[in-house]
Amino acid sequence: MVGTPSRDVTISAIAAEAGVSAPTVSRVLNGRGDVAPATRERVEKLLRRHGYRRRGQRSKERVDLIDLVFNDLDSPWAVEIIRGVEDVAHQAGAGVVVSAIHRRASSARQWLDNVRSRVSDGTILVTTDLAPSLDEELRELRVPAVVIDPVGVPDLATPTIGATNWSGGLSATEYLIDLGHRRIGFVEGRPELWCSRARMGGYRAALEMAGIAVEGDLIVPGEYTYESGFRAGRRLFESQDPPSAVFVSSDQMALGVYEALRRRGLRVPDDVSVVGFDDLPEARWSSPPLTTVRQPLADMGRMAMRTIERIIRDEHIESSRIELATGLVVRDSTAPPPHTRPAST
Repeated sequence: MVGTPSRDVTISAIAAEAGVSAPTVSRVLNGRGDVAPATRERVEKLLRRHGYRRRGQRSKERVDLIDLVFNDLDSPWAVEIIRGVEDVAHQAGAGVVVSAIHRRASSARQWLDNVRSRVSDGTILVTTDLAPSLDEELRELRVPAVVIDPVGVPDLATPTIGATNWSGGLSATEYLIDLGHRRIGFVEGRPELWCSRARMGGYRAALEMAGIAVEGDLIVPGEYTYESGFRAGRRLFESQDPPSAVFVSSDQMALGVYEALRRRGLRVPDDVSVVGFDDLPEARWSSPPLTTVRQPLADMGRMAMRTIERIIRDEHIESSRIELATGLVVRDSTAPPPHTRPAST
């Protein structure tokens, strides 16, 4: 976990070690341009090494500014996280700076430089996989960090906030099995993400516990976008033996599956049942309203912000990994498979 800044180091000590004057160090701290590049780099490296922060930059009783960084901001999923963080930040009188690094090293570098210049009290990272060198610099800055929905296996040194993705995948698939479905397709998310693998694990476990074989041709890739859901739906239902139901790893992809089915003249749920994951507002507005697994996105944002506050106040964190419960929300996109329904008279 990111530590606390050094209290002993001074501008004069940094200046002496760098072989420059104290005013030069001050100019670097204030972002002035009248410092030679080599000198600036030498001073900034020492500032990072010592975790130097100007006096008065942090109060242990108050959070003034938080950085919230995403890979991308082109999803309603991100909006829900922001809403949760902002709820708690507003109550605390803190500001929130939202950034997107688009998985580019240059953007991550710019964001990190901005964190350094504006003296952030803490950072909330959302599924962000920083390059090792940038991650090390963040640690050297001694800025408390919390990760929401970590990319890989959670780092026990940094608090993480997630959801019960495995049990969510299990409950979605079990529900479709209970309705009578036996050929159940699955649209997976990006496989490098921890949450994607967990949802896949829940899907496979439900099938195996029901004695249903896991068929590779019923599992298709997706990227958590509408377009990838459309492609996945088209692929599933162009096969000679398509599924009667599909569990999709996100609501956005599920709506893409809707469109693929519509273009083939198939109706939801009369011909095919669909279950999503997230419970975004679009799930309630879709036609028909989407059965989905509710992921408490706003609550995850709130918990992350409260955890940052506790770290700054030096409060004990009971567990470095917190998972909030998911829950199945049944709407109108699911029904028993057509062949099991009584014939209409």
